[in-house]
Amino acid sequence: MNDAPHLSPARPAFDQDWRKIVNYGLVLGLALVFISLTGMPDGLNSRVIVEPWLSMGYLSLLWVPLAVGFAVTYEPVLEGMAQHKHGARELVAGTAVGLIGGLCLALLVYLLDSRDLSDPLVNWNQALLDFLTRDGSVTDGVVLWIAASTVLGFLGGLMRLLPSLALRVVRAVLVTVIGAAAVESLIDDLSEEFKLEGVVEWLYHPLGGLEPKGAIALAIVATVFVLWLGRQVKKGTAVFNTARETRPLAVNSVSVVTIALAAIILPMFLGRLTNDLLVNVGLFVLLALGLNVVVGLAGILDLGYVAFYAVGGYTVAILTSPTSPGLTPAYPFWLAIFIVVGMATLAGLFIGAPVIRMRGDYLAIVTLGFGEIIRLTVRSDWASGLTGGAQGVLSIPGPDLNIGGWTLPLVGWTFPKLEVDLMGTNPQHILYVVMFFVAIAIYVSWRLENSRIGRAWMAVREDESVAEAMGINTVNAKLQAFVTGAILASFAGAVFAAKVGSVFESSFKILVSIVILVIVIVGGMGRIAGVIAGAFVLVGILGGPNQPGLMAEFSEYKLLIYGALLVWMMLKRPEGLIPNVRRSRELHLDEFLQDAWLRDEVDRDEAESEAEVENPDAWAPPDGNEGLAPA
Repeated sequence: MNDAPHLSPARPAFDQDWRKIVNYGLVLGLALVFISLTGMPDGLNSRVIVEPWLSMGYLSLLWVPLAVGFAVTYEPVLEGMAQHKHGARELVAGTAVGLIGGLCLALLVYLLDSRDLSDPLVNWNQALLDFLTRDGSVTDGVVLWIAASTVLGFLGGLMRLLPSLALRVVRAVLVTVIGAAAVESLIDDLSEEFKLEGVVEWLYHPLGGLEPKGAIALAIVATVFVLWLGRQVKKGTAVFNTARETRPLAVNSVSVVTIALAAIILPMFLGRLTNDLLVNVGLFVLLALGLNVVVGLAGILDLGYVAFYAVGGYTVAILTSPTSPGLTPAYPFWLAIFIVVGMATLAGLFIGAPVIRMRGDYLAIVTLGFGEIIRLTVRSDWASGLTGGAQGVLSIPGPDLNIGGWTLPLVGWTFPKLEVDLMGTNPQHILYVVMFFVAIAIYVSWRLENSRIGRAWMAVREDESVAEAMGINTVNAKLQAFVTGAILASFAGAVFAAKVGSVFESSFKILVSIVILVIVIVGGMGRIAGVIAGAFVLVGILGGPNQPGLMAEFSEYKLLIYGALLVWMMLKRPEGLIPNVRRSRELHLDEFLQDAWLRDEVDRDEAESEAEVENPDAWAPPDGNEGLAPA
């Protein structure tokens, strides 16, 4: 039987689900109005994408009609359902949705000019009106946005008609051009180290943004990559996967050595900005790997995870700072790390033991309370003699390699034409320290996941009652998860304190726990690679709660984007960017069973039809009674 889907003829252009189109159009209009009233278009207008044609401010509005026009034409096709060809019907749907959304934004332009609602809506101001009208008349603004939204909705519907290869080319071009403009500061930083200033000057405008010729060149590169290099990458990936199946030990050893060499050598070529950015990402990777053990493997929703982060930071601060109010003399950083492990273990037992028998929402609420208790305790006057109270702890030294008066021979180590500074708190040195702890966290997570303890954690995550009935000591398993996560988080806190040189309770608010949880969910709960990808996407691009990312312009909108991204991920891809295979199957089990049921029905109908053709007498209803099955 042919596996290729049989396409039915395209439906008439106006044979539409008009209620769906109106709903999508109103959602589009609400999204455009909401984005406008957040102040995002005017606030991001200074960041140029392609000079002088497109800025990040206009892009924040223009992508929405294109995406919704593409989404409204999507129709899920399950097994047994007829799949129709795409045609004018998709174009009409996209155009109609774009028109409705454009009318909503045009209404906002009219109201901005005729009504003053700046009291409840702080961004209801003349600056937003000037942006939406491009410093022209209100009529021009109304016509502009109706036309632009309608055309973009039409293009979104048109994208549904493209072959899969052409659609991949379009996506690659858009991502490459917008991404290259977004990471302009990073490329500038790298160009100084790699001596590529001439290429950067040719691609980018002196005032910021891509030159039109640079955007065209990048679009050509993206197209070539999809049409030719993409195939080569797939072939290389297939060869690598085959080799890993036949010779796993050799392939894994080569991979580990290659990654280790890259981690050692690349920071030498990176600029200060890039190294500092990678340090921030590495800290959240370390935190997310610890929370991944607690939430992703053991299924314990810990909203007070920042408490362990604070334990690591304050322990190192108290032990290493010469001005620490609680302890003198100061200890070296690497000696203090061993004490940090002990304190994190005690903190994990202290927080985990009282709540270990709770489940679900009760567990989340109680851990949230413990996280706030720890933060307020270190700030209180009662603990100020040890933690410094609201004044914090200052003058924390960087993690050098001087341990007990003995300096490791790596200090002053030189590489041909390169010098590696392994002392102080410069970003390159801190990056090496962060990568050291991240490597430990990855190895520990990987070993535990594939061990008896890891399987016990996953059994508790799936069904605690069944796991207990199978003989698993669920209390010990949960405590082990709490302690493991606490130790990994304390490492991040220790490095953070040494990097910044001071700690205050404001650095350990509940928002940090929320961001780490979002990283784990977006990246892929229970998957190490997914957690790393989530940290790079969220913290590397948008930045952490107090850490800048590549796109500093989004600093005041990043929590809004976090929330929107989390909602979208829960609706469209709950398993995360790089999902765990087992969790992905669990989340899509209902869809799989539905497809399997429909597939079975179709196969049964085809078998009955073939049998009826071969032996029609056997399927004739006896005695003229319809509906009776043959004996």
